[in-house]
Amino acid sequence: MRFRDPVTGFIYPEEWVSACRDPDALGLARSGRAVLTSSGRVLMRGYTTGTTAAAACKAAILSLNGEIKSVQVTVPAGLTIDIPVSGRDGRAVCHKYAGDYPGDVTAGIGFVAEYQPGEGDISLVAGEGIGRFSRATPRYAKGEPAISPPARDCILRSIEEGTGMAGTDGARIILSIPDGEFIAEKTLNPVIGITGGISVLGTTGLVEPWDDHMCDSVMERVIRSEKMVLTTGRIGMQYSRMLFPDHDVILIGGKIKQALSHAAGDVILCGLPGLVLRYADPGILEGTGYVTVEELSADPSFGDRLTRAVHLFHARHPGVRVVIFDRAGNILGDFK
Repeated sequence: MRFRDPVTGFIYPEEWVSACRDPDALGLARSGRAVLTSSGRVLMRGYTTGTTAAAACKAAILSLNGEIKSVQVTVPAGLTIDIPVSGRDGRAVCHKYAGDYPGDVTAGIGFVAEYQPGEGDISLVAGEGIGRFSRATPRYAKGEPAISPPARDCILRSIEEGTGMAGTDGARIILSIPDGEFIAEKTLNPVIGITGGISVLGTTGLVEPWDDHMCDSVMERVIRSEKMVLTTGRIGMQYSRMLFPDHDVILIGGKIKQALSHAAGDVILCGLPGLVLRYADPGILEGTGYVTVEELSADPSFGDRLTRAVHLFHARHPGVRVVIFDRAGNILGDFK
């Protein structure tokens, strides 16, 4: 009865599976397109901005040979998904599907891709509505489009697949998001120095359905586990599994306080610095001149600030081990 979520690796307990009376919904959970909760309810995963962009780009190329209504995209998590699009004569539109994530401000936003001959090469041009960095960061240069490496890889792979299927000699794809600048005002982009549009992101290519039901299921996993790693994001999950293969790795997002209040036994909080250190020390950025913890991490004072933040954390949560690493998996601090 039990089965493994192909996206997170979590093995759903038999009682969760038994609680679901809809075979079709269970099939979606088995495929990774949805998430099974402790109540038996199945919630759909959505598509990231990166997946949506990849679908539009691939469809633009395929539409050179006729009207296109859907394309297959292999997302970074390894799943291949059929995505609705509207493509004709080298131009395609794909609207972002949010699944059962109620707080997605980019839900329904349209991504437009336009094909130009590539003369043997494949390239992506970030157009209107895609944000750009207003200053240099540890990972991006000033003026660079806000497209994460996993999302860019997915988009370029989809473009390459499209050229192979359409028989074209390369492709230059201009990607735009007509409402991107407007929608960006509802995101954190203006705060972190990304201007002119939204970010194109997607570590797995899928958006988790973080509604109240999903939160309840996550907290039930925390309660059930006697040996766990609580982590805040997908990169955290990846390295946590490598570092602690004998622990349950549980993705909690920003719900650190709630998860710790339910946790008992052997507990490790593990992840990138951002969410963890802002929880440990809400004032960590005050007086630094930085707007993100990632920027602060490149400052020579970061080591001392990290130690102080974890000291404050341990005053509230004694006995919880804290492991902080960067995006390359280098451990920045291990506090027991």
